[in-house]
Amino acid sequence: MIIFVNPNFSLSPLSLTRSPSKTAHKIHSSIISSIISMTHKPRRSCDYYDLHKELIPYLEAWTWQKAIVKERKPLIEKQEDFSDTLIILQHQPVYTLGTGSSEEYLNFDVKNAPFDLYRTERGGEVTYHGPGQLVMYPIINLRYHKMDLHWYLRALEEVVIRVLSATFSIDASRVDGLTGVWVGDQKLAAIGIKVSQWITFHGLALNVTTDIAPFHQIVPCGIRDSKVGSIKRLLRENLSLDGHRAANNDHTDDSKLIDIAYKSLIREFCDVFQIDLQPKFASFDVFHGS
Repeated sequence: MIIFVNPNFSLSPLSLTRSPSKTAHKIHSSIISSIISMTHKPRRSCDYYDLHKELIPYLEAWTWQKAIVKERKPLIEKQEDFSDTLIILQHQPVYTLGTGSSEEYLNFDVKNAPFDLYRTERGGEVTYHGPGQLVMYPIINLRYHKMDLHWYLRALEEVVIRVLSATFSIDASRVDGLTGVWVGDQKLAAIGIKVSQWITFHGLALNVTTDIAPFHQIVPCGIRDSKVGSIKRLLRENLSLDGHRAANNDHTDDSKLIDIAYKSLIREFCDVFQIDLQPKFASFDVFHGS
């Protein structure tokens, strides 16, 4: 199934059909980090929905995001938009396309897709979401942060880079001309956003224990000859290089690894965006607009 929408504005990160390891150079994280840290303002309140252990159908989460954005817009006009929103979850297996995505990056017939397929209003090319991947949907008013879309994309990347470094001792980086987070030639985090009246939605997806096989059915993010990685696979590779496996490794269990990554994502997100989370309860009704 493929659904088309008619967006009125979208930022499309530059999509290049080349291998980043061969033709692009890395941007040092410390430079971007220092720029982001200079933008700190008084901490803003943020409603927070924790569904990181749940597998939420993509369409339901997408509909939920749009409903929140719709509710927020009148508040902006009244200067009553006092709180941002953050949703974190996992998705049931699904492929999503950006507003300008090309179907040439699909290695299957759209009429016979392996999973549900949606064309959305976000920027970027095709990607996959599924179990073991933590997805963050920040719905924030950039008027209270920085009204700069490139800053926002770099800030999302910074969150993931800090998580990988501080929690997993993984040296990640950006790649010039591309959006996302890389470890060597492997892409671990994809980012695609939509901004309407300076309110953001869609967001980032970090592969934690994700099955990489579904990515073989697409050209992820429109970058040919690129690899997709996960935290779990990188940790296993590092253990193999060390020639042994620790007897009590905290990262060996999938559910534990998801929890560790989740806690780190929340911590780093709050630090980068200078927000205070206000936990909210998401009932089943919220996905149906009730």
